Amino acid sequence: MPATHVDDERAYDDEQFSAQGVFRTEHSKVVCGYFEPGQFIPVHAPDSDVTVVVQSGTGIVRDGDTDHAVEPGSVVSVPAGRDRGVRADDDERLEAVLVTAPPPTDAEHEPVRRGLQQGTFEP
Repeated sequence: MPATHVDDERAYDDEQFSAQGVFRTEHSKVVCGYFEPGQFIPVHAPDSDVTVVVQSGTGIVRDGDTDHAVEPGSVVSVPAGRDRGVRADDDERLEAVLVTAPPPTDAEHEPVRRGLQQGTFEP
C-alpha cells in the first residue's frame, strides 16, 4: 500500500485545480487536490461515490442541491449519480484528499473538462 503526505504531493497550477494521484485500482482512486483561491472542480455526476476530506483552507463541496461549507477536518461524502463539485473560497487556497469508488470513466469526466474550459462551476 502506498504511503505519502499531503505536503509531499503539494503542487498548484495557476490555470486550474491540481489533482495529484496517489493511488488507483479498478475499485478506487485517491488524489490530493490543490486549489488556488476561487478554483474549482466543476459540478458533474459520475457513477461513483466520492469522499472529500479537507486538509486546509475553506470552500464548498456540492452534494446534490446542497453546498456544504468546508474547513480543515470537514468530511463530505456524495453518493454515485448525484451532482458534486468542489470550489475554494475566493480568499484562500484549499487542499483536500478525494477518494472515488469506483474511479470515474473518461467519458464521465467530460463535464469537468468542459466546465474548466468554459470557466464555469455550474454545468
